[in-house]
Amino acid sequence: GPEWRTVHIGLDIFMEVGAPVLAPLDGVVHSFRNNDTPLDYGPTIILQHTIPLLAGERLTFYTLYGHLSEDSLAGLYEGKPIAQETPFAKIGSYEVNGGWPPHLHFQIITDLLDSEGEFPGVARPGQRETWLSLSPDPNMITRIPAQCFPPRGLSVEQILKARIEHVGRSLSISYQQPLKIVRGSMQYLYDEDGRAYLDAVNNVCHVGHNHPRVVKAGQEQMAVLNTNTRYLHEDLVRYAERLCAALPEPLRVCYFVCSGSEANELALRLARTHTNHKEIIVVDAAYHGNTTTLVEISPYKFNGPGGAGKPPYVHVVPMPDVYRGEYKRTDPLAGEKYARYVEEAIEQIPQGNVSAFICESLLGCGGQLVLPDNYLKEAYRHVRNAGGVCIADEVQVGFGRVGTHFWGFETQGVVPDIVTLGKPIGNGHPLAAVVTTPEIAASFNNGMEYFNTFGGNPVSCAIGLAVLDVIEEEKLQQNALRVGAHLLDGLRGLMERHPLIGDVRGLGLFVGIELVLDRQTLAPAARQASYIANRMKQRGILLSTDGPFHNVLKIKPPLLFSKANADSLISTLNDILGEDLAS
Repeated sequence: GPEWRTVHIGLDIFMEVGAPVLAPLDGVVHSFRNNDTPLDYGPTIILQHTIPLLAGERLTFYTLYGHLSEDSLAGLYEGKPIAQETPFAKIGSYEVNGGWPPHLHFQIITDLLDSEGEFPGVARPGQRETWLSLSPDPNMITRIPAQCFPPRGLSVEQILKARIEHVGRSLSISYQQPLKIVRGSMQYLYDEDGRAYLDAVNNVCHVGHNHPRVVKAGQEQMAVLNTNTRYLHEDLVRYAERLCAALPEPLRVCYFVCSGSEANELALRLARTHTNHKEIIVVDAAYHGNTTTLVEISPYKFNGPGGAGKPPYVHVVPMPDVYRGEYKRTDPLAGEKYARYVEEAIEQIPQGNVSAFICESLLGCGGQLVLPDNYLKEAYRHVRNAGGVCIADEVQVGFGRVGTHFWGFETQGVVPDIVTLGKPIGNGHPLAAVVTTPEIAASFNNGMEYFNTFGGNPVSCAIGLAVLDVIEEEKLQQNALRVGAHLLDGLRGLMERHPLIGDVRGLGLFVGIELVLDRQTLAPAARQASYIANRMKQRGILLSTDGPFHNVLKIKPPLLFSKANADSLISTLNDILGEDLAS
């Protein structure tokens, strides 16, 4: 969003109605006015002060007093002397002070800029230094003890310094000028200056940042009990029943964990135990989690900086990318053709001892790719014919994001053997799950207990239930379908005006914009993508980049993202695409 005037450049002192205001210094009345617009100052007085300096020079400055009573202005005239410690005004009531709780707004001003009876008391963050140069710290006069003020938080510079010293440097930070985010509400994040940012990329807070229903559910359960699953608690089984009811047969057995990485790690254990094999097939550029094993099966990591390449048991197939890949969107059999690579990978595995094929239902780190029709159907057929199991990684795209269906895999007309859930499942609370078939669960019940200390705890289950309730009651899946279609239409309209956009793709509120330098060669425009993401942030909209070439703008907002939000994103992106540095 735009910068609002959130930097307060005066001092508010809350007092009772009618309390006297005493002049802190000798002065004369400079000007006065009843600023009676709602949320303005109300009755206001400005005093002028002149202090002698060395060598005969004089310092002139002003003090402003706002939110006064109406009778404070009676008998005033310009130049009227006001002696130090003289009561010259009173605190006004809500009815006359601009509509505020009774208080005094006190401000020092070095240059009134020809103003009379009023002067800005708040400023935009981007103009902070300018206005503070005109209105220095009012506590130089009031001398209120420091302990009476709220403690100051760390500055951006202090936080960055502490992170460098005490936090692992492999953890990256978004944007060239990092944001200090202090609050979230629904589809907005707020920085330390109170500026609102439209969050178009955070797919973790699925139903909105700090959704009151979800917060209340967690708070109420946390105040009563939080313990492990070795004790009986009804919310555990209630939540398992609700999840299973949202999934097709035969996905009917749940395991609860705390993150998407834990979920995918457990899914591999289930597959290996059930098949008694280890060989696995993965899609190029995929990312499935941060554990050692998951890095080993994630080409996004093992082929990236710091990666050690794939281990022998991992078999990589090409991404089914119908924009940049071998088979294009115009080929009606593209899905089947890409699935043949899975069949070929199986043929390279000794004795066909395949354990699993794991694939996101829509590809995230691969560049926000929508799978071509029949890709999973054919890939799953090849894997099952070889005795392997099929794992759908729904960590990013589940719970209604695609709009047409509750789960991404449903868009492919398939049912996986194992599905992993994370990120949106707890709306920011560390909750994740694995759901599988009774047959696979029976194989895993081999005498070695699987216990997760925090997985499925009462607080997590209460939050998970609340998330499901909000999705259903607020019709967020339907909103994702409706707003997502509107957003995609608008973004495709931008393609006609901006040749930098090579492709727009997505389902629901899972959208990718691939930027290219040339629509024929498809040369990736990574620098431009980074520039645009940072400029969008400066304009108050948060996006990010992804894809093997870092040239895809990804859009994955909370599901309550509105058509007005989409229009704002489209309009702002259109402006930035027209800038010289974006081309």
